[in-house]
Amino acid sequence: MSKETLFGLSLFPYLGALWFLTKSQKVPPLALKGFYGTLVFVAITIPSGIFAQVAYKDSLANIDWLHGAAESFLTITNIMVVLGFRQALNSEQLAVSSEQLPRNSEPLSGEDG
Repeated sequence: MSKETLFGLSLFPYLGALWFLTKSQKVPPLALKGFYGTLVFVAITIPSGIFAQVAYKDSLANIDWLHGAAESFLTITNIMVVLGFRQALNSEQLAVSSEQLPRNSEPLSGEDG
C-alpha cells in the first residue's frame, strides 16, 4: 500500500474520533478547534504538495519555504490543543481549590446581616 493511500485512509479514523469528541462535549472548545484545525492543515498540505510537484518537480518536504508555511499551520493547531487543555485543567484546579476553602458562616464586620 502506498503512503498516499495510507494517508487518505487515515482520515476516516480521525474523522470518527472528531465526531466522538464533538458528541461527548467533554473536550475543551479551544482544544476541539485545534483538532479540527488539523483537518485544515491537511487541506492546506495537499494542494501545497501538488504545487511543489508541478512548479518545482520535487516533493513538498524538499521545498523549504512551502513546507515550512504548511507546517506552521500544524504548529498553530497543536498550540490550540495544548492551550485548550491547559485552560480546562486550570479551571478544574480553580474549582477544586475554591471548594477546599473554609466556609465562614459569620458575616464580616462591615456587612449587614
